[in-house]
Amino acid sequence: MIRSTAVARPIRVGFAAASVVGVVALAGCAGNADAETPSSSATPSPTATSSATPSATATTAPTAAAPDSAYKDGTYSADGAYQTPESVETISVTVTLQDDVITAVEVTGNPQKRESEQYQSQFIGGISGEVVGKSIDEISVSRVAGSSLTSGGFNKAIETIKAEAAS
Repeated sequence: MIRSTAVARPIRVGFAAASVVGVVALAGCAGNADAETPSSSATPSPTATSSATPSATATTAPTAAAPDSAYKDGTYSADGAYQTPESVETISVTVTLQDDVITAVEVTGNPQKRESEQYQSQFIGGISGEVVGKSIDEISVSRVAGSSLTSGGFNKAIETIKAEAAS
């Protein structure tokens, strides 16, 4: 009986180690979930467009940020594109930054398909609660109000905005 306990203990440790490795591997895959979606461009343009190429514009004049802020205060807009099974969809994102914190967010959709209209609407209804009051560097949404693909477009727009607002 001592022998079976000695054998069982290394097996349990082996399963625990394999479980940890599996969780870490899955977490790494989740970070690459957007790899198949269209990439965004950090090239700002003077006006926001409704094309699939994201652009960022400051809609109000940025002001000097606090000395330790990474981003200029102001209101910024960008488009973010994402792939659905049926089409490439685009959303427009406008955020107001103060001391690197998002104080307001507005998202508008331009759905090409009926199902996208539903998911964009759900996303728009829930995004404010996810990002307002948080540092822009902490923002990376994955699923908002049941919508997961729209999050990819939002995250791309945020990256474009961060590039535009960088001090």
